Amino acid sequence: METTAGRVPRPFSVTHRQVLTIALPMMIAHFSTPLVSLAATGVVGQLRDEVLIGGVALAAVIFDVLFTTFNFLRGATTGFTAQAVGAEDRRAEQRMLLGGILIAVGSGLLIMLLHVPIGRLGLYVLGADGAVGEAAWTYYAWRVWSAPFALFNFVVFGWVIGRGEAVTALLLQVALNALNLFFAFFWVLWLNYGLAGAGAASLVAEGVTAIAGVILILRRTDRHKWEVPDLSTVKRLFSVNRDMMIRSFALLIGLSFFTRQSGVLGIDVLAANTVLLRYYFFGVAFLDGFATAAEQLAGRAVGAFYRPAFDRVIRLTTLWGVAMAVFVSAAFFISGPYVVALIAPIAETQTLAHVYLPYAAIMPLVGVIAFQMDGVFIGATWSREMRTLMLFSLACYFAAWAVLQPLFGNHGLWIAMLLFQGVRSVAFRFMLPKLADRTFSGNYPH
Repeated sequence: METTAGRVPRPFSVTHRQVLTIALPMMIAHFSTPLVSLAATGVVGQLRDEVLIGGVALAAVIFDVLFTTFNFLRGATTGFTAQAVGAEDRRAEQRMLLGGILIAVGSGLLIMLLHVPIGRLGLYVLGADGAVGEAAWTYYAWRVWSAPFALFNFVVFGWVIGRGEAVTALLLQVALNALNLFFAFFWVLWLNYGLAGAGAASLVAEGVTAIAGVILILRRTDRHKWEVPDLSTVKRLFSVNRDMMIRSFALLIGLSFFTRQSGVLGIDVLAANTVLLRYYFFGVAFLDGFATAAEQLAGRAVGAFYRPAFDRVIRLTTLWGVAMAVFVSAAFFISGPYVVALIAPIAETQTLAHVYLPYAAIMPLVGVIAFQMDGVFIGATWSREMRTLMLFSLACYFAAWAVLQPLFGNHGLWIAMLLFQGVRSVAFRFMLPKLADRTFSGNYPH
């Protein structure tokens, strides 16, 4: 990439149509991911065994920590790719792609090598023992072998999104989720393989999608422009990926802690909170569509060194994001009781889920700016600031939990989660103008 001092702006326009062209396909893609989680929870729920539901919930936390912690691979690749597109630098694009692939495959193989101590430690930290612990291990022991494929897919998704090819990203994501869903139904309910079938479904789906990703890369890249990342590129790759990993890990600590504390309050509360949290992720998929649009367009504006386009991205994604958050929150209040009844046939779980549904319903309104700012910061690769602000938000979350849960039980736990999202929204938005001024004035390293 060019030095900042010598960069020449490359003007381009940002319109409502451009935002929606990226956001709408990515809404469907993000929407399909929690849909699979909801369906998988529903599949296990049809076995009518709270132990199995709790086991899947706890094992899923381990994979959230493993895979979503490494979700920085997708975010960093999106940011680097979008900036390379804005700068019209194909060599930089492929150089960063190759670096991301090497990190992803190496990390996935390391997870496979250490999967036993990782799994045992995860279940110990989550307090999973007895029958619930055995159920969680069964699911974990099958799904963990998908690690290299899953991390490779993160890089492919990030690269495609960074290029602005939202429809291609949608097709890859839908293929992954459709395969996962098909095999989960077939192996769990039809062949009665139980949790082993659910874990194997994820393994096969990730593997097949990775093969499709390899084919896509070979068809969309120029074989004459591949080059091994140099030392400065490697340093930047590791710096940005490290900071984004810490940010992702902090976010997952917050979500994992929520699940763990739900279990402390009882298996009925754990089941109810699991259903509501999955339903929340289902609705947040709509907000993630506009966050993805912010990633690509903000990153492109930074790469093009064109501030007017960047400011326009902020305005349009704020407008559409808030409007969608209002819609999602209203949909939660209206459809929540029916969805809970569908995916949680156990009466006790339904009763508790109805009590705490309002918290999940208002969370999109509280966190919409946090999602948008995640997209902007990822696209601009403002990784250090992203890391620091996320750690601050996590500290506020723990402080609120320490006071509120002892006083109000599960109500306090949900209020602390709402504060976690709210602090992120305020802190990230407050920092934005300063970072944008520094980036486009030529005083920020790229």
